[in-house]
Parts: sequence; structure tokens; C-alpha cells
Amino acid sequence: MRRPEKFAERIKEEISEIVGYELTDPRLISVTVTDVVVSGNLRDAKVFVMVEGTEVEIKAAMSALKNAETHVRQQLALSLDLHHAPHIHFLRDVVGERASRIDEILREMGERGEFQSKEED
Repeated sequence: MRRPEKFAERIKEEISEIVGYELTDPRLISVTVTDVVVSGNLRDAKVFVMVEGTEVEIKAAMSALKNAETHVRQQLALSLDLHHAPHIHFLRDVVGERASRIDEILREMGERGEFQSKEED
């Protein structure tokens, strides 16, 4: 595993802890850190998060994360003993949402008899 990938994994673990246990904003209850991508120079980190709820709740959670970026960066620097922590950019991870929607569509089609899975054959 290359250096940025190892670093990204450590950042993901720490940010998951920070968001899950240290931030007290109630808008962040349904936030899950799914992935972190660090730039080659280790100065920026894209933190992908999945948020459950209505579109309004999701927007509120993303706003709360945006407001917490500096705090999360500071906590990350302390936790990992970094002189220069990467700039944190929270981004919504829609891959999981899309997969859930596809599963829901397939289930509905199966209930209507429009689709049979290979398991049923």
C-alpha cells in the first residue's frame, strides 16, 4: 500500500471517531465516514460521508460538517501528532444511496412478478 493510501486509512479511522464521538451537533447523528482520498502531496483530504435522512436533514448535516472542518483538522493533527494536517473537505457519498435505491427497485419488481432472481429458478 502506498503512503497516501495508508495515510488516508489512518485519517478515515480518526475522523470517524471525531465525527462519531467528539462532535456534539445533533445534525451529525446519522453521518458515516465511508472513504478518504488524500492528495499526492498529503495537503488535502476528501472525506466521503453517507448521511441518512430526508434531503433537508442531509443538507443540514453537510452544512454542520462544513462548519466543523477546521475543528476536525485540528483534532486530527492532535490525534495523529501531525505538524501539518491536510485540509479536510467533506463530500456526500451517494454510491451507497444509489445502491440502496437499485435494491429497492429490484425488490419492488420482484414483488410485482416482473423480475425473478437466479436464486428463485
